[in-house]
Amino acid sequence: MVKIREGWGSRIGVILAVAGSAVGLGNFLRFPSQVAQNGGGAFMIPYFIALILIGIPLMWVEWTAGRYGGSFGHSSAPGIFHSLRPKNRAMKYMGVTGVLGPFVIYMYYVYIESWCLAFAYYSLIGKLQFSSAEGYLSFLQWYQGVGDGSSLSGSTPGVIFFLITFLANMAVTYFGIKGGIEKICHIALPTLFIFAVVLAIRVLTMDAPPGAPPDQNAIGGLGFLWNPDLSALKSPKVWLAAAGQIFFTLSVGMGVILTYSSYVKRNDDVALSGLTAASTNEFAEVILGGSIVIPAAFAFFGAANIGAIANSGTFNLGFVTMPQIFAGIPGGAIYGFLWFFMLFLAGITSSISLAQPAVAFMEDEFNYTREKSVKIFAAITFILCQPALWFLNKGVLDDLDFWGATVIIVLGATFEVILVAWVFGIDKMWAELHRGGLIKVPRVFKFVIKYISPTLLILMLVWWLIDQWWEVITMKSIPAENVPYVLGTRLVLLTLLVVLMALVYRAWRRREKESQDIEVTQ
Repeated sequence: MVKIREGWGSRIGVILAVAGSAVGLGNFLRFPSQVAQNGGGAFMIPYFIALILIGIPLMWVEWTAGRYGGSFGHSSAPGIFHSLRPKNRAMKYMGVTGVLGPFVIYMYYVYIESWCLAFAYYSLIGKLQFSSAEGYLSFLQWYQGVGDGSSLSGSTPGVIFFLITFLANMAVTYFGIKGGIEKICHIALPTLFIFAVVLAIRVLTMDAPPGAPPDQNAIGGLGFLWNPDLSALKSPKVWLAAAGQIFFTLSVGMGVILTYSSYVKRNDDVALSGLTAASTNEFAEVILGGSIVIPAAFAFFGAANIGAIANSGTFNLGFVTMPQIFAGIPGGAIYGFLWFFMLFLAGITSSISLAQPAVAFMEDEFNYTREKSVKIFAAITFILCQPALWFLNKGVLDDLDFWGATVIIVLGATFEVILVAWVFGIDKMWAELHRGGLIKVPRVFKFVIKYISPTLLILMLVWWLIDQWWEVITMKSIPAENVPYVLGTRLVLLTLLVVLMALVYRAWRRREKESQDIEVTQ
């Protein structure tokens, strides 16, 4: 029996899905915080350089490789990499990063996503009303279960909203590419953008508190965010932060775009579709994300406090500062709901994309049904999500984020650009990119993809190995009481890596046996 592969219902469907994967919590929380902490407008210089030399080239590499691998029946990185050079046995093992990375991120991302749903609910019922920042911080800690000094985190409401969010993710994933992911993105992305525009307009027309200086307004906040401190460009940290934000925001190196684009038909456009999805994400991040949090905080708290607020961390910005601001304006409960539900929509369109590579791996390489694949994925990830929930105050979530959203995706991006540009061949890649293309990609990107992007990625990895590797491995910056929990987390990640390598080996042994059986019968 020949298995019918899934596919997207329309070109706009895959564009919205890929854009939904990229548009996440980082667009509205991490991005403004990074800009404010790294030289204001000066940060945008390395940001756009990284976008042009790493982000967009990698995006086209992944769309091209994904569609090519999909024509051979593969929808996850191991199979897609193997299809690039079938006789090279090592190719498929390099693709393990494209399953492991999103899997690890999923282990904590869904929990954070559930916070957004919970706070949307609390905003709507008027429960987010406190007289000081300390009150909002205490409420966040109460919700997380870390405010009472107990050894375990995780409150009853936190567990309930996590379960709701986890089940919502599994329900969407269960109904497949066209029936689940595409449908939810058709609804969630436009809704998200409408909410973001409404919030941006409200913030940019926000009045300062009574007695505030005349220049304490949202426009002044834009000035704080975008006025460049060019001296910051002398710091390598700023350049690396910009490159890291590009990885984080475009979802490159994770294996998600590889998987999504594998369901595109062989002669369908990927050049314009990929660029459109990336541009949609950049609009959400730079225009909308840059027009809400920092300008609102500047107008509400003033120039004297904005630096400390910008450096307070993404969670405090989103869950402490913003509800405090909304509570001080007319209709604040509604705006608070729009803010948190917008974050939830951004979160769920990202988290369902993180689930798809592992589900696709089981479907394609072991011939499991989608229903069986989703049930297996749900059972395993439900268990593996628990450490982030119960040991939040022990550094588990931070360690998962470091390995999943930093190390593994940079390593995966380095593998894929070298494999596509050098092993598969830049000429073949360029021809594949333009198969059915609706635009002609400037030829300079051929040079960038082959030489510039891999060089920059290798330099990033080398810098990390020289500057941070030993400190990370020896856990020097981790409090002694948290070391057992972080060590346990790393053992789980190492086990996952070994298991995935073994599954890749088993999958290809199975394929080889099936090929031999076919030859014998013929």
